[in-house]
Amino acid sequence: MPQVLTIDGPGGSGKGTIAQKVADYLGWHFLDSGALYRLTGLAAQNHNVALDDKAQLAVLAENLDIRFELVANDEPRVLLESKDVSLEIRLPEAGQAASKVAAFTEVRDALLLRQREFKRAPGLVADGRDMGTVVFPDAPLKVYLTASVEERAQRRYKQLLAKGQSVKIGDLLQDIQARDDRDMNRAVAPLRPADDAIIIDSSFMSIDEVFQQILDLLKDRDMIAAK
Repeated sequence: MPQVLTIDGPGGSGKGTIAQKVADYLGWHFLDSGALYRLTGLAAQNHNVALDDKAQLAVLAENLDIRFELVANDEPRVLLESKDVSLEIRLPEAGQAASKVAAFTEVRDALLLRQREFKRAPGLVADGRDMGTVVFPDAPLKVYLTASVEERAQRRYKQLLAKGQSVKIGDLLQDIQARDDRDMNRAVAPLRPADDAIIIDSSFMSIDEVFQQILDLLKDRDMIAAK
């Protein structure tokens, strides 16, 4: 039976970076569930589907033409309908669109089976907002990674600047706060830690410190061998 580690948390908490680092280290599969919602939002814009048209959004989600290509020492390339949208889906606007479409049960149901298909041997690291509460509720280790709003805005600011994007820290802060509010208060699968999740506040931790803490948790649960 493949092992599953879920890492949930708000935007900018570092969960994507950590999840990919752990997956690469262990040789496990990696699921960036947030990318699926961002891609659904982007596909809606490309096909002139309103972000409140639940039925059409569900059709788009179920039939997304996407591909993830691994790139050595970098984030995976994400292709939507054969176009590289790796940078586009990381912009604040894509995050806001993802938050809107993710509020609909029809969209979440359309993507649920697709996400569960990522569970393959030897294991899976799943990053998102409801991985431990909805998609993989039986995962033996669930982590909820968080950080202060200010720290998350700074991280996203540096990330986008490094990619050549012109952004304002104040705008990012407002975007993150708005998305937190929407994600935590939506009726369907709200963002929250699973009851049995380990909560890690990374506000004052380095990537390597968080990475090591998660490896230690995996060893404690005998999910990986101690080295």
